[in-house]
Amino acid sequence: MNGHAQDIDRRWFKRFGRTDNTAHVRLLCFHHAGGSASAYRQWRRLMPPSIEPVGVQLPGRADRFNERTHDRMGPLVDDLLDAIKPLLDRRFACYGVSMGARVAWAVAHALRERAMPVPVRLYLASNPGPATDDGTWPWEDRSDGLEGYLHEMGGTPPEVLEQPELLQALLPTLRADLDVLTTHNFHPAVPLDMPIRAFAGVDDPIGSPERMDFWRAETTADFALYRLPGGHFHDAEAEAQVVKAITADLAYT
Repeated sequence: MNGHAQDIDRRWFKRFGRTDNTAHVRLLCFHHAGGSASAYRQWRRLMPPSIEPVGVQLPGRADRFNERTHDRMGPLVDDLLDAIKPLLDRRFACYGVSMGARVAWAVAHALRERAMPVPVRLYLASNPGPATDDGTWPWEDRSDGLEGYLHEMGGTPPEVLEQPELLQALLPTLRADLDVLTTHNFHPAVPLDMPIRAFAGVDDPIGSPERMDFWRAETTADFALYRLPGGHFHDAEAEAQVVKAITADLAYT
């Protein structure tokens, strides 16, 4: 990998440790709106050496804070596919939570459309299937704005919510991420043909088990729905269940 390619890899992909060239499968992990790849910092420790979890770091956050944040899915996926190409040298799967679920799904479709290698599994959490889209979004038309939405949903560190300067620094990236979702009116005529596994918090007002079940229509392969304790964002117990389920599932690929 030359210097330019190494720079792209460092910007887009976080491995939180050495690259494991002995892994049988890579797991590309896409974060939630307003989040970063650090959400997956502990997954290498939680997973066996046969799986290499790789956090995908989108522009506009963490060490990419000074880069322009994407606000449309199409250009974001185009840039992602350019960056991902060197990682397609072995089998891989995709996991995405909340906004990341839609990004992972869009990436899988784009890879198929371009006759590139596709994921062996698609793992999606906390974002209902596209058939549920009705043009309304839970963060719109709130009297307390995005700040109220963040407080209600959880997942944002208290130290951010309690410091107005930090919160205001986060909001532009969050707004752009949410624009990625609200402007992505994509309803493919042909479903994917890879297995989809959906993870739903039983108390999640957005990605409830009933709404996550709509993902079964997005694949002609097999589908499984996992019910998790808690709400939209996973606590340690729910995250452990996600990791355990993915690890067991990938063992059979």
